[in-house]
Amino acid sequence: MIDQFRNYLKEKIQITDDQFDSISGDLKIKKFDKNEIIQYTGDITKHGFFVCKGLLRAYSIDSKGKEHILQFAPENWLMSDRNSMNNEQSVFFIDAIEQTEVVIMPNDFMEQAGMKVPCLQPMQTKLLNNSIRFMQKRINMLLSATAEERYLDFIKLYPNLTLRVPQWMIASYLGITPESLSRVRKELANKHFRAN
Repeated sequence: MIDQFRNYLKEKIQITDDQFDSISGDLKIKKFDKNEIIQYTGDITKHGFFVCKGLLRAYSIDSKGKEHILQFAPENWLMSDRNSMNNEQSVFFIDAIEQTEVVIMPNDFMEQAGMKVPCLQPMQTKLLNNSIRFMQKRINMLLSATAEERYLDFIKLYPNLTLRVPQWMIASYLGITPESLSRVRKELANKHFRAN
């Protein structure tokens, strides 16, 4: 699995095997069972995750017990909690939707690795910018897009998840009810749209 993370980095930047070996000492491999909660709200987590196999999600639970899904992380996605990276308590739960295998990285992995391997520094900036762009777009979609537009955007962002994730989770991510999602899917089917 470390090799999968190595290949992920090689696709993004020009990093040699020797350079990767010089920064990989703090990386750990871990497996999580389906439905296992790997971070609780209130935790101060000292690491992030690179998903090799399986699927993670980050979510919060409001005072009425309703879940609000912020993000999914399928294979070759990174997931971390920005609050924990700043030594603050997490406001999110993270759990494994499927049996999941991850590479665990210390929160300061990219920063420390960038000092040893300078070609990683632009990647760290790009990852941060992509994360900000993702969140800005997500907020804008929740505030101004129709349910259908949100669902089509979900399919574009996560093209292989519609059959892996229960419909109520997709609805939670979209900020709509499962009934609204069923209605959207039916309307799209009537237009001969297919998600997969």
